[in-house]
Order: sequence, then C-alpha cells, then structure tokens
Amino acid sequence: MNIDLTTRYLGLALRNPIVVSSCPLTGEIDVLRHLELAGAGVVVLPSIFEEQIEHKEIDPQQLQCMSPTYGESLPYYRELKTYNKGPDEYLQHISQSKKQASTPIIASLNGTNVGKWVEFASKIQDAGADALELNIYLIVTDLDTPAQVVESHYLNLVSQVRQQVTIPLAVKLVPYFTAFANMARRFVEAGADGLTLFNRLMQPDIDLDTQRLKPRLALSTAEELHAPLKWIGLLRGRLNCSLAATSGIHFPDQAIKVLLAGADVVMIASVLYQHGINHLTTFVEALSCWLEDNEFRSVDQIRGLLSKQFCPDTQAFARANYTKAISSFGHDDPWTI
Repeated sequence: MNIDLTTRYLGLALRNPIVVSSCPLTGEIDVLRHLELAGAGVVVLPSIFEEQIEHKEIDPQQLQCMSPTYGESLPYYRELKTYNKGPDEYLQHISQSKKQASTPIIASLNGTNVGKWVEFASKIQDAGADALELNIYLIVTDLDTPAQVVESHYLNLVSQVRQQVTIPLAVKLVPYFTAFANMARRFVEAGADGLTLFNRLMQPDIDLDTQRLKPRLALSTAEELHAPLKWIGLLRGRLNCSLAATSGIHFPDQAIKVLLAGADVVMIASVLYQHGINHLTTFVEALSCWLEDNEFRSVDQIRGLLSKQFCPDTQAFARANYTKAISSFGHDDPWTI
C-alpha cells in the first residue's frame, strides 16, 4: 500500500507531519541538512530574542546606565550571544537555510514586551522565512496585575507582530490561562494562523553550596504529552487555524496519538538530543507502518478521529475522563488511594 504522509501546516505543504521544534540543533546549516535527510517535514529555527534585537546597537556601558532593568539584563544579553550570534547573523542563517534546504523554514521570535523588536518580524520575512513562530515567554509576578491585563498584553503582541508580516504566523502558548479555549480563539482572531501547544516554562533550582538560585534546563519527559494531547483534542475543528503538538513526544506511538487527537504536525526535540538525529527516521517509518497496519492510506484520514468533534459533550470529553481515572485507580493494583 502506498502511504501518503503529506500534510499541510500553516498553509505550507509538508512531506510528513514530523517537525523539529525550535532548539539549538536547527541553528547550524550542516545539522539542518542532516535533519532533512533523516526525514524532517519542516524545521523551526532557534529563537531570536527581544533582548538581542533591542540591545544590538547599544554600547554595553551605556546599557548599564540606561535603567536598572536594562542593567540587570546585560549578563543575559551577553549569554544570548552564545545561543545564536545576533540579529544580522540570524537573518543570514535564514537566507542560507533557504538556499540549502528543500523543506520549508520556520523562524522563531521570542519576546514579552511591545517594542522595536516587533518590527524585526518583517526582516525575518524579507530574509526568506516561510513562516514565523512567535514565542511569548511571559511570567507575571506583580500582585496587582489582573488576568485581563495579561491576556490583553498577549493578544496585543500577536496583533503587533501580525501587522509586520504576511507570512503565516504561529503562536507558541502556555496552558495556564483560566479560560484557555476562549483565549485560543482570541489568539486566532488577533492574527494567529496556528497555535503551538505547549511552551515549557523553565523552572529555576537552588544551589545548596552557593545558596543561590541557578538556571535549570531539563529535557522534556513523556509525561508532558498529556496537556497538548487534551487541548488539541478539544480544539480540533473548532478554530480556523493549524495546531501543532510539542513537549513530551518521545515515542512514535505518542506522535500517532496527537495526530488522532487532531494535531496537524508533531514537534520533537528532546528525543533527538537523547537518541540522535537519525531517530527522526524512526518516527517517520513507524507512522507509515502504523497507518498501513491499520488500513489507512494517509495521515489526513486519522487526523482528529479522536477529537471533541466526535464527542459533542465537552464535559464528557474532559470531566468524565477525570472522574473515570480517579474512580478506577487502584482497582487492579494493591496500592489504593
């Protein structure tokens, strides 16, 4: 049987739905070629950060004198130079990637505050990116800032970036909005062509020797799959946008699950750090084999089969699963609640 793995994401035609998410792996041309040979349907480049763009033309000594906030951000600005080389080099990387790769290239823009960096989105488009993923990494700690203000801030950022580009725009979200379904719809209304579910917030740790906070970056685990799996299943067919599943996809069967829930594409990164770039091929081949074994001819045939579209009662889809899981826990195991 000839299995058709082709799919569409953000209006882009992809050879398969397995995507390499934004990470340092995609920041090198040679690695991009390897990812393409291993079967990547598309890659998302590492993020270019608000701090890099805003501080590009500012002398470091001047930066320290501008304000306490800017002064405090200086060490992080310096560290970002080791993540990617800066705005000009980022645009060059997009241009070079487009020349070398036959698959589409999605750029990534990371920021939290409306500013000059938003205009950089148009330069990303001019450099040749096929689409843009906006990563809004925002943690609000002010006790006096209400939820409505935070939500409006998110939506304004999306709207501002949307005004800068005509290429497809995806927004990478966290799941922590009180009414997430409503916010998802509002993001689409603000200009998002796709939603990437979900962003991982990095959590600090404490160094007991120095008695100081220290950064902590850990690879995702397979348990993190369940949040994107649930919300993609709930949103599939209800929004006019693409849906990407990211975080916690470590095994091919997990990729198949999120496609059944309704994802247009499956984004992976941590598993490639653990098992190597060639592990991408395992995902593509396993998807093809599963489709054939279950007598499906294409990915499109399974996308959303287990979404809320086929379960009209939202409470039955979400709440009943919760109560069933709790009530059944321990029945087949000596350890009970």
